Amino acid sequence: MKLKTRICKKSSIKNSETTEESSKSTTNCPLSCVDWSSNEEIYFMSDDHQISKWSDVSRDSVEVAKLPDDFVPTDLHWLLLTGRSSGGGKGSDTLLICSNDGRFVILNKSARVERSISAHGAAISSGRWSPDGAGLLTAGEDGVIKIWSRSGMLRSTVVQNEEAIRCARWAPNSTSIVFCQGGHISIKPLAANSKLIRWRAHDGLVLSLSWSPQSNVIASGGEDFRFKIWDAQGANLFTSAAEEYAITSVAFNPEKDYLTDIVLQWSYNTARFSSPCVGSLFNLCWSADGTQASCGTSTGQLIVAYAIEQEQVSGNLKATSKSRKSITLKDLAAGTQDILDFPQRVVSFGLGYGHLVVATTNQVHIYNEKYINTPIIIDGRNDTRVIEVGKKYFMILDALSIWVYTYTGRLHLNPRYPGSQAQIPLLTWRSLSLGLDVLAIRDNSDPTILHLFDLVPGASRQYDPHSLRAKQQLVQIAACRAGTLEDQFVAFIDSNRELFVSESRNLNGERTDEIYKIGTQLTAIMWASETNIMVGVHDSCYSIWYCPGEGASDPTIIALTTVTLDTTEFGKHITIESFEDCVLTFRSAGALLPVNVNMYCEILHRALLEGQWQQALKICRMGQHSSLWATLAAVATRKHQLQISEEAYSAALQIDKVSYLQHLKALTPSSAEQMAENSLMLGRMLEAETILLHGKKIEQAVDLALRMHNWRRALEISQKHKAEQPELMPRVLQERRMYLKALQRDEWDPQYLPLVAKEKADIASE
Repeated sequence: MKLKTRICKKSSIKNSETTEESSKSTTNCPLSCVDWSSNEEIYFMSDDHQISKWSDVSRDSVEVAKLPDDFVPTDLHWLLLTGRSSGGGKGSDTLLICSNDGRFVILNKSARVERSISAHGAAISSGRWSPDGAGLLTAGEDGVIKIWSRSGMLRSTVVQNEEAIRCARWAPNSTSIVFCQGGHISIKPLAANSKLIRWRAHDGLVLSLSWSPQSNVIASGGEDFRFKIWDAQGANLFTSAAEEYAITSVAFNPEKDYLTDIVLQWSYNTARFSSPCVGSLFNLCWSADGTQASCGTSTGQLIVAYAIEQEQVSGNLKATSKSRKSITLKDLAAGTQDILDFPQRVVSFGLGYGHLVVATTNQVHIYNEKYINTPIIIDGRNDTRVIEVGKKYFMILDALSIWVYTYTGRLHLNPRYPGSQAQIPLLTWRSLSLGLDVLAIRDNSDPTILHLFDLVPGASRQYDPHSLRAKQQLVQIAACRAGTLEDQFVAFIDSNRELFVSESRNLNGERTDEIYKIGTQLTAIMWASETNIMVGVHDSCYSIWYCPGEGASDPTIIALTTVTLDTTEFGKHITIESFEDCVLTFRSAGALLPVNVNMYCEILHRALLEGQWQQALKICRMGQHSSLWATLAAVATRKHQLQISEEAYSAALQIDKVSYLQHLKALTPSSAEQMAENSLMLGRMLEAETILLHGKKIEQAVDLALRMHNWRRALEISQKHKAEQPELMPRVLQERRMYLKALQRDEWDPQYLPLVAKEKADIASE
């Protein structure tokens, strides 16, 4: 991605009544305060005390108001009522401006001063509204940080020392504040009795900070000519090469998450702007949709930039944004190229499965690669933030809600769950995942909960989602994009960087809550586009799971079907760009690095998807690799193909499973006992018990609970069916006594203690 810049004409900043003399004097006033009030308007202010507004529609600037002559601005920030990450397309009505004499003023949309407050004993270096809009912070050169309500009432003084504070920013969740003093960076949590985190960041002064709303990392720029990336605990993640001049401003893109895209550093280097000379660049800020940036200069110029050359590749198609209102679509196989022009500015686009979905300011355009000249247009979709393309549907996240459409332009689902509308501004691409027939959404009010929506037409859970609860907060989620209706899985990474997999539906069409851990120390994951193969990135390597779904319940299968490879040759901080067919593409330092996965596994998955079992056996015999046999064994066992499963386990040298499969084959085919044993082999104990109970196999259900040492469940089943089979209770108690005797322990379970006491009383009475 690149930014194409333009400099607003100086004549357009002043109105026609401005004299040549005043215009000449204004030219020397640095433009240090800039911010977007919407995706189309910029408010800016310089030392001439004038508040001006630049419009992207008219490409002209007008004066809005004039502040007193003794008010010299140092920072300016708009409060976007719907959340800065939600688009802010309609603008907002509260503006915060700070000055060098310790005052700050709050203005409404019509530039009328609502409050003027003397807050600090020295200049205010930073004034920022909180992301949740509940209040604001001010940080001054007197070493004090204060938090105020939206109406300007002082709430608390969170930091107080003698060293000047150069910059301060909110955490994305509004629970912490990061600030810099000298060469140090500090994080102050707002919770009671919390400790300050402080570390040495730069050799010189730290000049600017930015906290990413997407990945929760911090960027800093300093006088040592470098910008650095830190995690929320102060660990260094990235250090840039030395620039020619100091880094005066850094800003994270609110909607992107790649280091090459999200951080911009504009320094004192004026060689990029040869005519006219703009001098130093200050106060870089992004528009809420992440497609435009702006900054002020020391000569009073306003520079506006927009993103171009954003690329997406899927199969033989390559889409590239060439300008604000055009995208080039290339067919790499045929060598053809189409230029798509739009009446409005392009905000976002997604490419995949033979379709290109383009979101403009107020519309969504759907292109089919076979009918590129006749797009389907959806009106009324404003401020689109995320587009995710699936095999059957595509998903859009905008400022209002989440929308799932078919490629014919029909609205398929508008998912809702308790508190969903209030969470829309906080959702990011990491919180959402569109699978083949499932939409997964992380609950922001409780990040341990994952909501799963069925996308199958007529499904009961289209509007009543099933919820999975993890033990830790979820960081990233990914629903599988291929498979059949019965083979749908969802994977997620938690705050401990551990990878878990769960079924989104089982063979009977019912949800399950069984969650299996299959990996550790993961930073990112992605499913393949056409098969249920998954890739994950670690700190210095990446792993490929060739059977993460069907084999999740068996650690042996996971070990046999997981391949881990080193990424030292790729460099540091790699991310997953795409996973199309058997080609996996990484991105590192802006470069795309394609890697091939095992082609035999890709072909095997396609054969299994079509039910071609004999073809799958031929592929495994040709490849002769344990991962192939283990994948075939896991899928065949799940599909109840016992003969093929036995051969695959035998080739994978899993002798214990071969013996167990022979026991299964000795049972009555398709009986409740055989189906329950098969489910037990897959690690689904609850499903096995349910099959036996539904088949009126009460004794076998009790035996299963005893085999699993699930003593309480065995007692519960025997008590529930005591009238039908009274002999089960004495048997459970006898097995319990033998178990305790082997352990040489007395009874301790509160459910068994009354029964043991009753037995002793009966024996004593006899």
